[in-house]
Amino acid sequence: MATLRLSAAFWNYDRTMPLVDGRVRVDGCELLVEILRPEITFARAFGQADFDVCELSFSNSVTAISKGGFPYTLVPVFLSRAFRHSAIFVRTDRGIDRPEDLRGRIVGLQEYDMTAAVVVRGMLRDAHGVEPRDIRWRVGDAERTKPLEFPVGRPPTGVDIELLPPGRTLDSRLMEGELDAMISLRPPPAFTAGSPTVRRLFPDPTAAEQTWYREFRIFPIMHALGVRHSLVKQHPDLPGRLFRAFAAAKALALAELDVIQAPKVTLPWPHQALAEARALMGDDPWPYGLAANRHVIEAQLRWSRSDGLQARPVTIDELFAPDFRET
Repeated sequence: MATLRLSAAFWNYDRTMPLVDGRVRVDGCELLVEILRPEITFARAFGQADFDVCELSFSNSVTAISKGGFPYTLVPVFLSRAFRHSAIFVRTDRGIDRPEDLRGRIVGLQEYDMTAAVVVRGMLRDAHGVEPRDIRWRVGDAERTKPLEFPVGRPPTGVDIELLPPGRTLDSRLMEGELDAMISLRPPPAFTAGSPTVRRLFPDPTAAEQTWYREFRIFPIMHALGVRHSLVKQHPDLPGRLFRAFAAAKALALAELDVIQAPKVTLPWPHQALAEARALMGDDPWPYGLAANRHVIEAQLRWSRSDGLQARPVTIDELFAPDFRET
């Protein structure tokens, strides 16, 4: 069988690097990998479908599949997962002490449809009863050029959402009082500098995230792996081959966290962090596959629908290659 050469793009995670340095190979394939930041991969994948295999935004993939014509099939390899309690920053002078205090407030975010925003809104809805219509959303950042679009042409009924003009950052709008709060994957500069004007909504986000996990058993999925749909038609076993290789690479990454002779990670106690994660989440705290993640995916699909980000309801069976539907 001839070797199948596949263009690929993903970031240099510990769980992907074994596929780059040759410790793990995809059976019968050669991956021609570009190491790119996720936002760069997404722009090229959702724009021109540049890659045969690549990292994809979970939320944007769901939206694209709901609209039809998406060139990728998903493989249940979840290259990025993250709790997002730590992503909510509030002004300290607005009386916002609990998630429920966000009702009626103006909250800024870079993209309404980014996976992190979907996860934050899902958490606020499920755990605290705060609906998207309870908040006034302002979307944009200094260099934003992307229009504000919904698959059905409009936001959900009752949701107050506006596109901010470019030229000013969300950080500056927060500090100048235009926003009461913001969702950001990076701490605002004022917060990093220790300004008394801004703080995290959850003072101890790790504890809040662990409490959330204990109750809901959800470790949110940010990014999945995509493979070009036309290649799956030609090579029906390709998704399975990719899954096995990426799972093997992740297993190596987990094993290296447990090394105590000469730690591979630039932290003093990575093995202790792994032990704590396993005590809470089980032996594999970062599971791939559908069996261990079906309830997570169902929740995120529900959040996406509630946020108006599906042109029609999307099912798990539509998202993933047929090989995985019974797992």
